[in-house]
Amino acid sequence: MAGPDGASPLTFPTPFPIKVMGRRVDRFAQAIVEVVKAHAPDFDPATLELRASRQGNYLSVTATINATSREQLDNLYRALSGHPLVKVVL
Repeated sequence: MAGPDGASPLTFPTPFPIKVMGRRVDRFAQAIVEVVKAHAPDFDPATLELRASRQGNYLSVTATINATSREQLDNLYRALSGHPLVKVVL
């Protein structure tokens, strides 16, 4: 995701959507909101987009944050990827 010189191709601040997928269990969306807010305190949970899988076993959650740095995004991706309820982060 870095350019040839190692710099991020993104210009900050910028709106940045993060899609998180996991099993459809109680509190999945709330757990994602808690992790996102820890790294992006200005995130508005009312903007969270939810989408169940065709058979309803999985839930996709999209949180669009106001990203302020590459470091912030990297830390958020690591926190989400390490969460026990999360299967995939895009």
